[in-house]
Amino acid sequence: MRIDLKLTGIESVRDVMQKLSGQQVKQAYAAALNDGGFHLRRAMRKEMAAAFDRPTAYILNSVYVRRAKPDDLSVAVEPTYYGGKGVDPQRILQAQEFGGSRRDKRSEVALRRAGILPSGYQTAIPATPFPGSEDGRGNLRGSFLVQLLTYFQTMGEQGYRANMTDRRKASVHRGTKTRTGRRYFVAYGHLRSGPTSHLAPGIWAASGTHDVEVRPVLMFVRLGIYEPRLSMEAVADRADVDAYIEKRIRFRIRQAAGQ
Repeated sequence: MRIDLKLTGIESVRDVMQKLSGQQVKQAYAAALNDGGFHLRRAMRKEMAAAFDRPTAYILNSVYVRRAKPDDLSVAVEPTYYGGKGVDPQRILQAQEFGGSRRDKRSEVALRRAGILPSGYQTAIPATPFPGSEDGRGNLRGSFLVQLLTYFQTMGEQGYRANMTDRRKASVHRGTKTRTGRRYFVAYGHLRSGPTSHLAPGIWAASGTHDVEVRPVLMFVRLGIYEPRLSMEAVADRADVDAYIEKRIRFRIRQAAGQ
């Protein structure tokens, strides 16, 4: 969201402005705009925390303030992608603001490329997460997700070097003193016939003697269509950003004048 300078509400400081150079006035304007940008960012983060189910720090911290400068008197507050393997926050938040389907995660792209995730489906963790798999925010822990992807030999992206070897798989099957051994397998439920057709589509884990204990790990679900849940314009209106900036302009001008 872009905020441009509006010279309203400054009548009370016009006399003070006469004491400042043109550059000092522009610097005061830029500082006030940036104050407004950070005010809006706080409001956006608060709104996202309330509107979303356990949003990650990655999403909350993606709201970035592109600061105004004396020669560019506008400030932008928007989600920003900092690089790496995470999904671009702009893509995620666009679905939340305007509705529609979300883009595939990198893990879903890998599973689909390996022929595991069916067309028209995305992934979701089960209502009762597999023990040790969930990060507390409704997502799989990164290390656990990597274990799944390497187990099924899906790692082909740059930056991922090794799929799981047979020796490593055997170690997962055996388990350790603190972790029960398990064997992962894919079920397609009603989508395909076979011995696992009674299970919901997804990745499952079998453990215990003769694999008697079977639990869901990662479900395959139809592409979700989001209803609009977040309006940046509405957030700005509720935060009364224009009035806040007017107040900060008066403050910054007096500050520049040493008052």
